[in-house]
Amino acid sequence: MDMKVLYVSSLGAGSSSKTRMDTLQRMGHHVTGLNCEEYYPRNKWWFKIAFRLAIGEGVERLNREIIRLAIENRPDVFWADKVLSLRPSTLQTLTAMGITNLSYMIDNAFGPRKDPGWRLYKKTIPFFDLHCTQRNVSIVDLKQRGAKDVIKIQTAYDRTSHFPPPDSWSDANRNRDVSFIGTPYDDRADFLSRLSDLGLPIVISGPRTAWRKALSEKHFNTMFRGGELWDDAYREAIWKSRINLSFITKGNQDEYSHKAFEIVGCGGFLLAERSEGHLERFRDGEEAVFFSSLAECEEKIRLHLWDEETRKRIAAAGRRRAELSGYHNDAQLQLILDKVGHLIPR
Repeated sequence: MDMKVLYVSSLGAGSSSKTRMDTLQRMGHHVTGLNCEEYYPRNKWWFKIAFRLAIGEGVERLNREIIRLAIENRPDVFWADKVLSLRPSTLQTLTAMGITNLSYMIDNAFGPRKDPGWRLYKKTIPFFDLHCTQRNVSIVDLKQRGAKDVIKIQTAYDRTSHFPPPDSWSDANRNRDVSFIGTPYDDRADFLSRLSDLGLPIVISGPRTAWRKALSEKHFNTMFRGGELWDDAYREAIWKSRINLSFITKGNQDEYSHKAFEIVGCGGFLLAERSEGHLERFRDGEEAVFFSSLAECEEKIRLHLWDEETRKRIAAAGRRRAELSGYHNDAQLQLILDKVGHLIPR
């Protein structure tokens, strides 16, 4: 059934939440989007305070606008994709209007990383009709804090953004040897620095300030290139990489890497940290390649860096597996919609 959805999230450049909203629209649902980034304070110091404590005039305006749009559009579903400024009273108002409230949360409010900003989110947990989370530990945490219903979902690639290069593409078009695109969570900066010290040609792209802080000056000057990459630039950087590295975010207690699905969706060769979640989704050495230590990562890089034919075969097999197994937004969001369809009041 087609649904009317009020979709609230950070919808700026490069956000995976925007690709999920766009996928819902492409699937035929009527979606009204609201970008919560527009309600953030412009002053960077006040933003840090307001974000950490979930307070301020922006919180007031966002909650008022959600209710206004709900009254105006009468959606079947309110879809909050990592919205940290919601108030319980807003969700209670939406429930009284007969709207089903859904929380899609890609991050971990209770993980060891201890990110700031979760104060209001934790209070809203009992007021959602459905929580969607990507990890088993979060299912337990949410239920312990009063969640009515929780389902496990999988992060995914986006078919319209993440697709393979032209058939003629080869190493002649690649200028990134061993590539990592992302943030310096956990021990990634040290791990990549040690790979570089072993003489491996590592290229890093991501938030400049964070990487400059995480790396030594020598390693930053040696490895860092290009800053943050979004949309077409992100996809093309994967295309231009002989080997695409991906890590588990341990501080989030993740079971697999979201980036792994985006890399294979783009037809890239994936070299990722070994985990049960990855091994459940890709055959090691056939559809992707995995490592469990620095020594094994070095070994796999040296084995595959100059073997274009093997990389091409594994990348193609990984892409086929991802498509056939539904590691894309179309399939993953449909699983959520099937569940939501039973929750909407008749």
